[in-house]
Parts: sequence; C-alpha cells; structure tokens
Amino acid sequence: MPHTVVRAREREIMVTPAPVAMVWNEPGRPHDAIATPGVTLGRGEALVEVELATVCGSDVHTVRGERPAPTPLVLGHEQVGRVVALGPEAVRADGSPLELGDRVVWSVSVSCGACDRCTRGIPQRCRSLAKYGHERVHRGWELSGGFATHVQLRAGTAIVPVGETLPATVAAPASCATATAVAALDAASHIALEGATVLITGAGMIGLTATAMAADAGATVVVSEPDPARRALALRFGATAVADSRVASSASEGVGGVLESVMRRGAAEPLVAIEASGSARAVRTAIGAVGVGGVVVLVGSVTPGSEVRIDPEDLVRRMVTLTGVHNYAPRHLVGAVDYLRHASLLRPFDELVGGTVTLDELDQALRAAASGLHVRVGVAPQRKH
Repeated sequence: MPHTVVRAREREIMVTPAPVAMVWNEPGRPHDAIATPGVTLGRGEALVEVELATVCGSDVHTVRGERPAPTPLVLGHEQVGRVVALGPEAVRADGSPLELGDRVVWSVSVSCGACDRCTRGIPQRCRSLAKYGHERVHRGWELSGGFATHVQLRAGTAIVPVGETLPATVAAPASCATATAVAALDAASHIALEGATVLITGAGMIGLTATAMAADAGATVVVSEPDPARRALALRFGATAVADSRVASSASEGVGGVLESVMRRGAAEPLVAIEASGSARAVRTAIGAVGVGGVVVLVGSVTPGSEVRIDPEDLVRRMVTLTGVHNYAPRHLVGAVDYLRHASLLRPFDELVGGTVTLDELDQALRAAASGLHVRVGVAPQRKH
C-alpha cells in the first residue's frame, strides 16, 4: 500500500514499486519506460492502478505519424483501474466522494467546468482542455496516459465506478469508444430509435457498439463495412443486414441495394446515419442514404483525409442535419457504463479484445492493433517476474 503524507491542500504519495509509464517520442522509435516513485495529488485528484488498457485507433494513428502529437507522450486513454490514493475532495462523476478501492473508468478529457463551452454542455471542448494520452509529459503529471502501471487523475475528470463483475476487456473501452457511441446516438436523439432504420458505416469499436445500442433500442440497423469478418461481427451485435462498402452502392451487396432490400421487407427509410470509419466515401454514402429530415453524425473523421464535396441544395431540400461528434460529455460515459452492465451479458463485447500483452510489450500491441485483425488489443501493466 502507498505511504501517504497529508498536507493542507495536497497529498504526497510514495508508491512501491514505483509507477512506470511508457513514453513515446517519434514514429519508428520504441517506447521508453520511465519510473515515477513520488506523486503529489492536488485537490480533486486521485491515483489509479491500471488493471487493463486497450489500444484505440487514434493511438495507432499517432505512432504512425498520421496525426500531430506533442512529445514525449504517454499514450493510452481507454482503461479500467482501481483507486489506490486520493487527494482532498476527489469525487465521482455524480458528485459523491470517490473511495479507495473503487474500480473505475474515467473520461478522456479534463475540463474546467466553468468556461463558456463547459457551461454550454460541451466540456470535451473546454477552453483549458487536457486529455489523457494526448499531453506532453511534464513534471507533476508524468502519469498522464493509460499505457502505464498508474494514472494520475486530475480534478475535472469524470470518474465512473464500474463495479467488480464487469470484465476488464469490456470496461476499458468505455472511456473512449463506448462513450463516444453513446454521444453519437445522442446527437440524433430527436429521432426515436424504436422502429427507425439506422445506417452505420464502419464496424470498428464505435460502429459495433452503436450497432448494439441502436438495435437494443428497437432500430433496424444496416452496417456498411469492407471487412467480411467485421460484417459478421456486426450481425452478432444486432445488425439486421450488412453491406459491402467495396462494391457499388446499387449492387445487391452494396449499401443502396441492402437498404432497398430491408425496406421492401417493411423497414422504414433510414433517418439516422452514424459514420464511424473516417472514409470520405463513407461520408458521402451516409449523407446520400438518409431520407427527408434525417440526421448524419460524423464520428470517424478524426485524422486528415480527403475532402468531401457537399451539395448544399440537396441538404436543404431533404432537410438533412449534418453534425460532428468528438469525444463525449460526462453523462455519456455514465450512460456507457450503465449500458454495458446489462449489454455485456447479451452481446459479445468481451470478444472484441483479440489479445493482451504486458506493458513492456506495448510496441508489439501497437503493431497488432495496426494490423486490423483485432477490434482491440489489450495491455496489462503487471510487470513480468
């Protein structure tokens, strides 16, 4: 157990053995391990020992050099862990006191709660935003990403208990993919899902999760995806039908052909489209597929890509809403955990982590994630003995 020295406004924590974080510096260079024996917890902060982290697609984009990132950097923002030390007044997302031993997930964003964006309900775009797994390592916040034995949670983080029974492989992605899927569907919430037809382009973690959520809410879900193994997974997550995004839309296996088929069988025209792949072609497909009064939610376009031409007259005449979702608000993380508590018994969420390696094998995990063979790859921080 850590030895704690209490001060008036902060707590100095000495942890044995010392917490270790894996630091990334540049594409092509292996991670370096750094030890941080002393951690000072300020007001509202907590120290969490990581049980399991998962590799998000954005981690892969970063190490490939496909998106800018400040270095040196501790990557990782999908994880579950246990609270081992507390600063003064540390609280859960619902405002109740955080307790030692709580098994928790936490938001990717650290928000001030007071700026105009926070008060407008978009704290994930806070004026003084900090993000786990995205910040340059600096003194006082070395444990800032999930690829570490411990993470220092700062005040302004939404911390949500997950209980003891939710598998770590299911809980860890809640901090990014699951909560983002909740936010994506929330962006289209003015359209009732029960009885609706929903198109989802991309069967990665967000797309599969949104598929399950929409299907569980009573929607007919069509998933467009190039990988046949992912299309098969989408059916297991509740999709009514799947389309091959590699073929012409008008083909029987294409998006248009599949949508026509489900509508002939009585489904409504699609009024919600969730674009979770980041493909320019998929963006065009989603915009073209929704009916009058429909809404298109862009989620996957988080790295630079091809521009998409949009016909404003077409959007106006069809009264289509086009919106973007980046990360999520605390309520979406709470909703994600609530959903997983029962959905993990009904859908194969525990199968989405294709393998788990130890922390010192992180570079191997990133290569495995980049292969696309697994929806997620796990990183367990326990040291080898």
